[in-house]
Amino acid sequence: MSALLRATFSKQFANGPLISAEALEIAGAGVTVLFGPSGSGKTTILRCLAGLETPDTGSIEFGDTKWSADGRTFVPPRAREVGFVPQDYALFPHLTVEANIAYGLHGRSDGKSRVAELLGWLGLEEVARRLPAELSGGQQQRVALARALARKPKLLLLDEPLTALDAPARQRLRGELRRLLRQLAIPTIVVTHDRLEALSLGDDLVVMDGGRMVQRGPVQEVFSRPANLAVAGIVAVETVQPGRVLELRDGLATIAVGCAKLTAIAANLPADTADVFVCIRAEHVILSNDRELHSSPRNRLPATVLAVVSEGPMTRIELDCGFPLTAILTKQACEEMMLREGSTALALIKAPQIHLVPRGGGQS
Repeated sequence: MSALLRATFSKQFANGPLISAEALEIAGAGVTVLFGPSGSGKTTILRCLAGLETPDTGSIEFGDTKWSADGRTFVPPRAREVGFVPQDYALFPHLTVEANIAYGLHGRSDGKSRVAELLGWLGLEEVARRLPAELSGGQQQRVALARALARKPKLLLLDEPLTALDAPARQRLRGELRRLLRQLAIPTIVVTHDRLEALSLGDDLVVMDGGRMVQRGPVQEVFSRPANLAVAGIVAVETVQPGRVLELRDGLATIAVGCAKLTAIAANLPADTADVFVCIRAEHVILSNDRELHSSPRNRLPATVLAVVSEGPMTRIELDCGFPLTAILTKQACEEMMLREGSTALALIKAPQIHLVPRGGGQS
């Protein structure tokens, strides 16, 4: 499939870092997430794509149209057929919901029918005559999305779409927004620094750090298999420990980690690798009280509970398995296992769920 969007450009503000997009390509109707910490350049890239900022160098092409090219070519935002939803939604406070949605449709014969269509699709009919201040956060988000979609854009850009909401609303609306984006079936780029948001909304992930794109790929692959230590920190892999390669055989690696040994898949590990970082996501750690348990995981580690920390509906378990290890359980599972500080358990980890990052040149 040929790319719809092709972009390689850079932008630098006075006294700011150089922000660069390197071979950013969007080929289909899925959702691409620009992910990374605040200040990593995500919003700048989004605004350049929208035409709200002008790149210093490079080019942006969409289909057969060149939107920007080294300062010589520049297509203004309105002519790009892009829908843009900023962080704060930027609704006009003095206009009703239907007037906000209709704002970009002046002079179009289908304006009224298009507004009615969006009000119905997004469940906003009952609040059509209200002002933004009279709406909930979730309703404001849907109005902003409707306004961005009113002109039937070919590309949708969302900048931190759930940040303006409180935590319960964010949790409730993640699934709803994902459903809406799937129904739209147009290429979408979402900026976020929230891991759950990225996992919930995205098909593909671009990780940014210090103004650069440092890894890209399917969302689950990037979160489970960070390319280096910096990415592991950004995507919040809970356990990252130094290890030493003891043996490589038949696609498997035996790794010494602290006082323990682990078996991991080593298909992409260079044959001469001696030192690695061992990366394990907390949700990939299974805990059991049954020491005689017969199960598939190769790694069965006797563990002592160091701490039990409540995190909403989930509980974080800090363990000593000969090295520090973190697990995440539901509160119910934690209570059923009677896990508390000082208690013991068996930690089970499948070999494919341990990701190895070479130490040395590979961790920067």
